Amino acid sequence: MRLMELSRPGEPLRLVARSPAKPGPGQVLIRVSACGICRTDLHIVDGELPALGHPVVPGHEIVGTVAEAGPGVGQFQPGERVGVPWLGWTCGRCEYCASGRENLCDGARFTGYQVDGGYADCAVADARYCFPLPGGYTDAEAAPLLCAGLIGYRALVMAGDARRLGIYGFGAAAHIVAQVARFQGRTLYAFTRPGDGAARQFALGLGAAWAGDSTALPPEPLDAAILFAPVGSLVPAALRAVAKGGTVVCAGIHMSDIPSFPYEWLWGERRIVSVANLTRRDGTEFLALAPKVPVKTTVETFALEEANTALARLRDGRINGAAVLVMNGR
Repeated sequence: MRLMELSRPGEPLRLVARSPAKPGPGQVLIRVSACGICRTDLHIVDGELPALGHPVVPGHEIVGTVAEAGPGVGQFQPGERVGVPWLGWTCGRCEYCASGRENLCDGARFTGYQVDGGYADCAVADARYCFPLPGGYTDAEAAPLLCAGLIGYRALVMAGDARRLGIYGFGAAAHIVAQVARFQGRTLYAFTRPGDGAARQFALGLGAAWAGDSTALPPEPLDAAILFAPVGSLVPAALRAVAKGGTVVCAGIHMSDIPSFPYEWLWGERRIVSVANLTRRDGTEFLALAPKVPVKTTVETFALEEANTALARLRDGRINGAAVLVMNGR
């Protein structure tokens, strides 16, 4: 198998050849066909998440077919198409796991971080955290559903029944959430990097009622705002944009520090909440909902060995929609 490996944070990924691992009890070996590139991958590559002290194979938006099922796996058969998300393993015993909040498990392990991910021809995954994928999507189109879609969906649920919804950072997750929000009858306001006209046009094309700079106020107060941009200074900006009783949802696993702000911006029963990972219920609900909308993912594909180029494009904000690695070339 070929894989793109991160030896040390801050260094480019390097192409490596290795024999595929055998699936253990409860695991499946997946022949990877596509893997989305997520901003969390950038946080790992750039050293913004704690380094693990050993090489890492990134990638947690994996689409492929089951090549082999390990002992005890009954829900998947060889040849079945599956998707693998960020949450890759939990203990199954703690109070969080027992109450359906496995996303908060203290012992959780994450795909493309503690568990080798999908920047590879093959990947081994815990069958409990694999999902059957809906039809109607190519492998590359399905890949962003596994994180941009799932985390975006969880963030949207956190926003409650907000009718006027703001989205800060119009990338892969936002372009999926925007479609679900419009399907649900919400009015969407998009906040982009200052001067990023292409992102604004992209948002307007997906049904946003307004698109402007992330530092601007929308034409009317918001009921909720979702922050996909990992920029702490946007939290006070979003608080100023939401009405009394409004919610600011921080959807990233990493964010720069939030600067101090006057209490009056929070007062009025506004609240700030974070999204941590995903649950299997999120996966089941969203993957059933996506084809009903229907969610259409905008993807730009790259060959496996072009992973560094794709990451650089994402880092610079030069991807509209989602970047996806495909294992059989573009």
